[in-house]
Amino acid sequence: MEKRNPREWLCLNRTVRFGETDAAGVVHFVELFRWCHETWEESLEKFGIVLKEIFPSTQINTSQLDVALPVVHCEANYFQPLYVGDTINIELYPEKINESSFVLLFKFKKNGEQIGTTNIKHVSINPITREKCALSKQINLWLHESGLNF
Repeated sequence: MEKRNPREWLCLNRTVRFGETDAAGVVHFVELFRWCHETWEESLEKFGIVLKEIFPSTQINTSQLDVALPVVHCEANYFQPLYVGDTINIELYPEKINESSFVLLFKFKKNGEQIGTTNIKHVSINPITREKCALSKQINLWLHESGLNF
C-alpha cells in the first residue's frame, strides 16, 4: 500500500463568507466550531471514510450504526478577528485518548500566523444503550494514520 501524507487530509483552506460574520463584520464565534466539524468531515472523506457510515442520517436509522461519537467537551481561543474574504488554513491534529475517546485539536492560521485554536473531545458510545464502547475500526485507523509524520 502506498504511503500517504496525512497533510492531504488534515490541512484545509477556506475563505470567510459574509454570512459567517456578525453585525460588527467579524466572524461570529460559533463559526469556528462549525468549521471544525466541516474540516473533520472533509478529512474523513479525503481519508476514504464514507460519512454515512459514521454519522446518522435520514437514510440510516441510528440503531444501524455501531457507534455514535458525541462531543463531550469543546473550547476555543481567539487571537485575532477574521473578516469577509480572509483566507485561512485549518490544521487538524487528532489525538486518541483511550479506546473510547479522542480529541480533535484545530489550529487556525491566516498568512502563516496562528489566529485561533479549538479542541473538541468525542466519546464513542453505543447508540442504543448510550454506554461507552470502543471506537470503530475506521476511526481507529484514521487516528493512527493521522498521527504519522505530520
